This record gives sequence, C-alpha cells and structure tokens, in this order.
Amino acid sequence: MFISKEWLESYVEINQPVNVLAERITRTGIEVDDIIDYTKDIKNLVVGHVESIASHPDADKLNICKVNIGESEPVQIVCGAPNVDAGQTVIVATVGGRLPGGVKIKRAKLRGEVSEGMICSLQEIGIPSTLVPKQFEEGIYVFSTEVTPGTDALQALYLNDQVMEFDLTPNRADALSMIGTAYETAALYNVPMNKPDTQSKELASSASDEISVDIENEDKVPYYSARVVKDVTIAPSPEWMQMRLIKAGIRPINNVVDISNYVLIEYGQPLHMFDQDQIGSKHIAVRHAKTDEIMTTLDDQERKLVDSDIVITNGTTPIAIAGVMGGDFSEVTEDTKNVVIEGAIFDPVSIRHTSRRLNLRSEASSRFEKGIATEFVDEAVDRACYLLQMYAGGSVTQGRVSQGHLGDFVTPIDISVEKVNQTVGFELSADDIEAIFVQLGFETTNQDNILTVMVPSRRKDITIKEDLIEEIARIYGYDEIPSTLPVFDNVTHGALTDRQSKSRIIKATLEGAGLNQAINYSLVDKARARDFALQDRSTIDLLMPMSEAHSTLRQSLIPHLIDAVAYNVARRNNDVRLYELGRVFFGNGQGELPDEVEYLSGILTGDYTVNTWQGKKEEIDFFVAKGIVDRIAEKLDIQFEYEAGEISGLHPGRTALVKLNDVVVGFVGELHPQLEKDNDLKRTYVFELNYDQLMSVSVGYINYQPIPRFPGVSRDIALVVNRDMPSAKLVDVIHQHGGHILQEAEVFDVYEGEHMAEDEKSIAIRLAYLDTEQTLTDDKVNAVHEAILTALQSEGATIR
Repeated sequence: MFISKEWLESYVEINQPVNVLAERITRTGIEVDDIIDYTKDIKNLVVGHVESIASHPDADKLNICKVNIGESEPVQIVCGAPNVDAGQTVIVATVGGRLPGGVKIKRAKLRGEVSEGMICSLQEIGIPSTLVPKQFEEGIYVFSTEVTPGTDALQALYLNDQVMEFDLTPNRADALSMIGTAYETAALYNVPMNKPDTQSKELASSASDEISVDIENEDKVPYYSARVVKDVTIAPSPEWMQMRLIKAGIRPINNVVDISNYVLIEYGQPLHMFDQDQIGSKHIAVRHAKTDEIMTTLDDQERKLVDSDIVITNGTTPIAIAGVMGGDFSEVTEDTKNVVIEGAIFDPVSIRHTSRRLNLRSEASSRFEKGIATEFVDEAVDRACYLLQMYAGGSVTQGRVSQGHLGDFVTPIDISVEKVNQTVGFELSADDIEAIFVQLGFETTNQDNILTVMVPSRRKDITIKEDLIEEIARIYGYDEIPSTLPVFDNVTHGALTDRQSKSRIIKATLEGAGLNQAINYSLVDKARARDFALQDRSTIDLLMPMSEAHSTLRQSLIPHLIDAVAYNVARRNNDVRLYELGRVFFGNGQGELPDEVEYLSGILTGDYTVNTWQGKKEEIDFFVAKGIVDRIAEKLDIQFEYEAGEISGLHPGRTALVKLNDVVVGFVGELHPQLEKDNDLKRTYVFELNYDQLMSVSVGYINYQPIPRFPGVSRDIALVVNRDMPSAKLVDVIHQHGGHILQEAEVFDVYEGEHMAEDEKSIAIRLAYLDTEQTLTDDKVNAVHEAILTALQSEGATIR
C-alpha cells in the first residue's frame, strides 16, 4: 500500500517530516518498507506556457517553441515531442536544473538552434511509464487547467511529496485505505481526523425508479446496494486526482473510472460503475454462476465460470464477476451518460477462490479477500456520487436501492483496567485507557473500571480483549513499558552451570567413544513401561493416548534404544552405538505429580573396531560397555563400584549393578538372549545410570600433584579363589592393606579351566608401589606386600 503524505494531510494535520512519521508508524506495528521521494534529484522545474511554435528549419521532427516560464522574456526551447502545441501549459526544466537519473539541463544548440531548457514528460520527472495517462504516454505532459507560468511544477503537480510504502500484515486490512491510515495517524499524534465530503445535491427522482436489486444467496452476499448518477460527462479527471492515483500506483483513465479507483484507495471499499444504458435491463440480480457459464471481462478475456463464483447479472446475463472484474459490455466508455454505482459485501473466501482460479488479482479483490469495513460501504458510494457531481457534472438521484443487511458497525468488548496493567506492566488509569481508545476512534464507556469498547468494523483484527491490550501498548508506546531489573536471586552471571558443563563433557566423551545421541519419545506401550526399571514404582498412563504404542510414560530409556538398534540392524546397519540423556517418570499415586528423573543410557551391538587393512577386528563385549561407564566416572571425577546383580531383561550372568557411595545408581550388562532373539539382534550390551544422582555428587576442587621424582616398583600375584569370589573384593582388600605406597591394583587375567578345580579360578593382579617422598627399598615394599598377601589368604585366597 502506497500512502501519499500530501493526500494523508488532507484528513489529518501532520507537522512532522516523512521520515519521522514513517519511524513512528513502524514502531507501532505497521512496517514502512520504503519512502519514495518525488522531489529527489529534481531542481529548477517550473510550469511554462507555450506561446508559439514553429518547425525547425533543419529537422522534420523538432519544433522551436517560445515558452513563458515567468521571466521577463520567453525562452526558446527546441522540443521533439509529437504532441507539443501552442497554448499548452507544460512542465519545463530550466537551464541549470536537474532531473532524475543525473540529467543536467544546459544551454545547448540543436541543429543550429539555441535551446534554453527542456519541456518534460512525466517519465522524465520520475513517473513510471505504466502509470502515465495514455494520452501523454508518447509525449510531454499538458496541464488540463491554467497554471501561472513560473510556478513550481512539483507543487502544481502535487508531486512535492513523499510516499510511504507499507508492508502490511494480513490482519491490518484497515491500513489498505487512506481513511484507515488517517485514523491510525490521528491516534499516534492525538489530533482530530477530518473525513471528506459525501453529501450530494439530489434530484427529485428516486434511484428505485431507475433500478431494482435482488440477492439470491445472502450467505455469500450479505448486502448489495446501488445508486444512480445521471448525465455525467466523460473527461480527464483533475490534476490533483490523477496525481494522487499515480502516487497510489494506479493509472488515470477518465473522471468516472478515476473516481471509482479514488474512492477505493480513499475508503478501502471497492466500487463498480456500470454504464446504466448498457446493462440491458432495470434489474440487477446477484447469484451463483451456472456451471460453464461464459462471460467476457474488461480485459477482453472470455471466462468460463463455475457454480462457486458469484456474478452480478441483469436478471439473465452476467455483467460482472463479483468483487473481481466487470464485464465488457457494461463498462464505462467515452459515450457513457448514466452510471450505476455498486457497493456491496461479498464472502471473502468465495472472492479468494474465484480470483485465484481465474488468476485475476486486483486492488478490489485483495480488499474483499481480507474483509471490508461495513461502516464504509454506503459512505463510500455516497462519496463517489459527490465526486461524480463535482468533477463529472452528474446529477445524483435520491436514495439508494439495496437488499440484505450491513450488520453491526461496532463490536463491544469488555476489558478491565487491572487486566491491562497486569498484562503490559503499565500503571494506567481508566481515564488514560479511555483516552487512548478515543484517539483510535473507538467509543468507550466506563463502569467501575470495566471499560466497554465499541470496536468499529474497520478494525477486524480486534476481536478479543488481548487485542485491545495490544492497541493500548501500541498507542501509549512500547518504549513506555517500564524497565525492571531481574530478580538476581535466580540469575546467573551467564556462564554454564556446573550441570551444563558436566553434561557437555559427558556428551563429548560418549561421542568420542563412537556413540551417537538418540532422542526418543517419553511414551512407550504399557507392557514395556516398567522394563529395566531401577525402582518399583507405579506408572503414569495418558487419559487419551494417540496410540497404544505411546500410552504410558517410560521408567527406563532402554526400551526405545532397543527399538532404534533393531530398526538399524533390520536395514543392514549392524554396528550401532547409541546413547540418550532423557527423563523417566515414576508415579506418586492418584492426583500427585510424578517424579521426573534424568537418566543416561547407552546401547552397543556389532563390532567396536574394524580395520580390515591390518586384519584387526574387535567385537563389542561386556568390558567395552563397562569401559565406557568407567570413562564417564573418570570424567566426572567419581569412582564407581560394580557388583554382580540381576535385572529383568538382562543376561543373568553378565550383569553388574553400578554403585556410587554404596548406593545403586545404575547397571551395565548384556541383553537377555531371548530378548536379543525377539529383536533379531546379536550380542547387545546396555548401560543405564541415574544421571541426577551423578550430578548430585559434589566433586570439589582438583588438587594437582607433581610428577614423582622417584622410581616405582610393580609386582604380580596370582591367586586361586572360589569362583563366586568377586575380583573387586580382592582389589578392595589389597587397597585396605597397601598403605601409602600402593598406587594401583589392576586385574589383568582371570583363568578357569585345565589344572583348576571346577569351583575355582585363578586371578592375576598387578600391584604398583611408589613412594613420592623417597626411594623405595625392598624392605619397605616386602613389608607391605606380605601384609597384603596375609590379608588375601585370610579371605580364602591361595597364592599360586
């Protein structure tokens, strides 16, 4: 939408530069995409009067003109325009002047004749050729009225102006008109808005004597009206109207057509003007088109209609496609004398479908599609009658012929002062709020701080109280919303929290180990909701699940990870390593919110290392999965303990519970063979950790120690123990009796088989000794080592 500042100022007083006005409008919700300045790059442009004209002696297509430009003597200008003639009032760029595109006007000789200036066309002063009236398309522009020579031509052409281009959102259809924009501007600056004249002098005869109207489908055409203007004279419209239309992006045609377009831009109400004598009857009927009905539109295109189109007919034959385009035989021509003016409301959806199907997008259809203001329908028709009387010499018949109902012009919405202030943060009184609505042109009443606002039909974007609150914030000023400091009790300095930092480290570690992150639904089927759960708690079921497969909140991340691996393996991606960091849910009984706990889980299957070039291949086993869990503990600077255990769904002999400070926080193990078979998986290993419990451990500061200067000693021992004896227990005994010189105890071999009893196994452990203060002696090492062996033997171990 193009908004001329000069045109806008005819309704509302604006004592602001256009850039200030554009900024104010933009800051209140309507974006001004561009400003077109018609004075830019133009200098020394005046009105001239051609006093005489003579042919150039040496050029057939040039004329020598004597032009009065308001100086003491006429100037000589050589002009090649085909339509230049004596007695014309024209646009002249004088010597020293400038035109758009960097054109400089200099005194010159054309074929030996002096030329002191340039008689200009509209294109040469910056008007696009598509908008220039057809009679001046191939030549200079000629004023239709007398203008004093020497007058500023831009002022005389109403081009001493800047035009704002609005980039409107679909909800602001009110700003598709000059009147709607004037209401907005008046509200922004709290100044009155003056509406144009609409009152005509009417004939004694009535419009009902000239025409009748009938609507066959009021659900699609709620209201249709017509007025009749007699004895119009077709002529060019006045300069001010032509130029305002050009600035709005519409080419002037003649006074009758221009008035229709002018009122369209002025009120946002599309009108259609029929030649009354060409309609073919005294009756207008509005109905649905018949299937495959044919009519020729104003663009000389034959259109095949469908039964969803709305047509205006003379009782039998379509004379216009409602809201889109008129028919060819009833259009206004040079011979038109009597005009029927249509003002109507059409169903927006029907208009949109018709214009899209016919590929006929127009200024009228775009407004009907968005919905028009019912309050302006009759007023816009009256304005057109007034203008036809003033500038086409027409005589307006009394009254209008109409059928249907316009509906309510206002919609009441109640809102409280407390609601406004709570929502926006203002401290406005009822009078302050009422004043804003008055600025907007909304009638308002106040009853005990409950405001009833009558929203006019032009503001179809306002339907609920929240829309009213937005209007208050817009007009009062978004910049006036009070600034408040945050509550610093809950505000960090911007760095990552300890948990966020740890989570990033864990994710990087797992991804560095070759695992990919998975994100699954929190919902599973009820049968698997408790699988792999570390706690025996009730589940949470959805009241209205979308499917049975997503009906219950999960208590473990493993079921969906198994699904993901099975999906990949079924598609020949056999080496899969995934992890997930997500929440599980444990019920607390009827009516109570569940406990949400964050878990870290992983699943691995296939080969961990494949290097065919070197002939190396490593399958994933229990110790790979346990090693990943150990790496998590190492990164968090905590120490896990492992204990053989049983978890439903895991292999009974290859499952370990993970403990932290003697509390079970998870597990690591192989899936049960039956579960692997059911999912067509090879050996698959999983782990699951209570991440919230890991994060609750306070690690504290890391204390660094210097690299020891003294050498250490390592000794290996082999122990024969009962097969039920956990290796971890032996390692614990070693650490308990190792004193300060034992640095590490590591199991490096376990043997069961030949030369061993059936209920025994051999465990080899490497012990590392180091004294950071002095060099170790054999005596010191032997003393500690013997104490360790004695302790082990007391636990039932035999030294091999």
